Amino acid sequence: MQWVVYSLFAAEKLGITSNNVASMARTSEDPVVRRLLGAEGELGSRLGLPNDWAVQVIRAIGNYAELYDRHLGPSTQLSIPCGLNSSWVDGGLLYAPPAR
Repeated sequence: MQWVVYSLFAAEKLGITSNNVASMARTSEDPVVRRLLGAEGELGSRLGLPNDWAVQVIRAIGNYAELYDRHLGPSTQLSIPCGLNSSWVDGGLLYAPPAR
C-alpha cells in the first residue's frame, strides 16, 4: 500500500499524469520514469505485483496532484490549498523513496 502512495507522489514530481502515463511508459528514456512505470527493473515483481502496477494506478486515479485537486483542491467545495501537502521540492512534506 505504501508504494501505491509513493507512486502517486513520484508521478506528480516526474510530470506523469493519468493522460500521459501510457505514452510515458512506452517512450520515456528517463531511467527513473522507466523503473517507476515498470518498463525497466523488477520493482513490481518484488512487491508481488505486475511490473506495470504503477501505470494501472496512475491511469485509474491520476497522480497525487490530480487526486488532491479533484477531492480537496480549489475547484471543490472544501477548497483546501496544498500547502504542506505538496512535494518536498515545492516546499511541502511529501517525499517518495526511489523506485528500485
